[in-house]
Amino acid sequence: FSLTGQPNAMGGREVGGLANLLSAHRDLANPEHRAEVARLWNVADVPSKPGKTAVEMFEAAADGEIKALWIACTNPAQSMPDQRLVRRALARCEFVVVQEAYATTATCDHADLLLPASTWGEKEGTVTNSERRISRVRAAIPPPGDARADWAIAVDLAQRLQRRLPTRSEGRELMAFGSAEAVWNEHRDTTRGRDLDITGLSYASLVEPQQWPCPQGSTQGRARLYEDSHFATPDGRARFTAPPYRPVVEPRDARYPISLTTGRLRDQWHGMSRTGTLGRLFGHSAEPAIEMHPQELARRRWAAGDLLRVQSRRGELVLPVQPSDAVPMAQAFVAMHWGEEFVSGTAADGEPMLGVNALCSGAFCPSSHQPELKHSAVRVQPAELPWHLLAAAWLPAHAMLSLREQLRPLMRHFGYASCVPFGREPDGRIGLLFRAAAVQPVEDAHRHRIEQLLGLDGPQVLRYADGRRGQRRSLRLGQAGGDGLAAPLEAFWLSGDAQAHAWVLDLLREGEPARDVIRAVLAGAVTPSQSQAPRAAQICSCFDVSDTAIRATLAQCQGNADDRLAQLQSRLKCGTQCGSCLPAVRELVRLQPAAAMEKAA
Repeated sequence: FSLTGQPNAMGGREVGGLANLLSAHRDLANPEHRAEVARLWNVADVPSKPGKTAVEMFEAAADGEIKALWIACTNPAQSMPDQRLVRRALARCEFVVVQEAYATTATCDHADLLLPASTWGEKEGTVTNSERRISRVRAAIPPPGDARADWAIAVDLAQRLQRRLPTRSEGRELMAFGSAEAVWNEHRDTTRGRDLDITGLSYASLVEPQQWPCPQGSTQGRARLYEDSHFATPDGRARFTAPPYRPVVEPRDARYPISLTTGRLRDQWHGMSRTGTLGRLFGHSAEPAIEMHPQELARRRWAAGDLLRVQSRRGELVLPVQPSDAVPMAQAFVAMHWGEEFVSGTAADGEPMLGVNALCSGAFCPSSHQPELKHSAVRVQPAELPWHLLAAAWLPAHAMLSLREQLRPLMRHFGYASCVPFGREPDGRIGLLFRAAAVQPVEDAHRHRIEQLLGLDGPQVLRYADGRRGQRRSLRLGQAGGDGLAAPLEAFWLSGDAQAHAWVLDLLREGEPARDVIRAVLAGAVTPSQSQAPRAAQICSCFDVSDTAIRATLAQCQGNADDRLAQLQSRLKCGTQCGSCLPAVRELVRLQPAAAMEKAA
């Protein structure tokens, strides 16, 4: 029975006490350390052999060695490499427990038992940042329904197991934790005598953040480590290692000539189980894409937005391509967040496409055991899916996630499909964008279901259809007095020839009156019947500040770069909250002086 989990403060949850207990093994090859952990845990002994790492665990489950998996605080059906192996492991396991705060993750689909867990603002515990500063966290709201803290779920299961294994516990009460404080106290005791010793702290002292180490007898933590030149080694001397260079496990070759790397987007986190529910966090990177150098696209005669089939030795994925000067020639980049929850379809061989990590190798570093997610050899070619669909709608915010989950199984009926939110949740609404492509038009039953979910099946919907050519266009307007034609666009469907998608989507997003462009929408016009300002790029997602607004404001700012940045932020607030857009804001400030001096001249 193996457990996999990923403690993570920024992702919204921590395994908390459970992770602390698992990290308390120290050096289990040392008998003294094993004896100390056994004493703390009130057991006779603990194993001297460490458990399997994440990749090894799923390899063992796929081979039938591991019979049960308990998955907490992570989404391996999205985040692990070699997704086909991961799915084989989840299917072969006799019992899969998933402990999760969001029922919408891909891993939840494989759970035999789904345990609802509380998330960041719903529980108590501690968080330690990269400055070694421990902060106490208190619940802001109670957890909904039957959701509980991770440590409480772990304790409950452990105590039930103990009742079934009385001979093993010999009357001792194990996992006897009644609060998050009790779990933290045991974790504190496991640090005694180590370089991260916090035995000088109490749970009550964490009313103010404290730094480790803070051994017993200390009044405060140490701000800087190793100032006394004594390091955590047997002789106290530092150790430097210079490991030899190891080439990538899977180099490029004639069959797979492109180096694919994955990484994060500015405003998203991990599998987007939480960040992927907010339309405004898609303002910076709106949809799944593969990025390649503009010269690479020109050499292959590909244009932005063309659908490409990306294949590795393990799987494939269809994505639209976008040019990027940040990606070198013969390389490609795909954000690590794009799992099957957001981009999917059925491959040419009939197998479902399982997100970007289906492309990645399960090879891992022998020291850190981190998978080599940053490099996979792939080939890229046109997807050849001539029939296209773009549908979008404003939806009630409380219903969006449910509707997205109902659309998700329909994505498998296309050669490519993506489904993402958009907008800034105005007036309690959020937008949902469904994009798809296939060899031929989708079956009527699937089309009707998508239209139904997006509110495009009612009598008030304006339609144009040409079944012989596979063309279909629909639009729904909001209510705004008079004959209703001055109302903004609320939802639309463009299929077959969807060349009008760019400007129609902007019309929906901006909430502009649709009266004068209804004919152009239904005709599938490449350009609108009246001039339409191009949509400005969003820079700051927290306050919805565009690059156009920043440039206009900077033209009125005086002084050096720091002065102009301060003036800009006082007026627009961009870069003053989460800070993720600050590099882009600084770059715009840096580019402004030349234009200002030229104007003055």
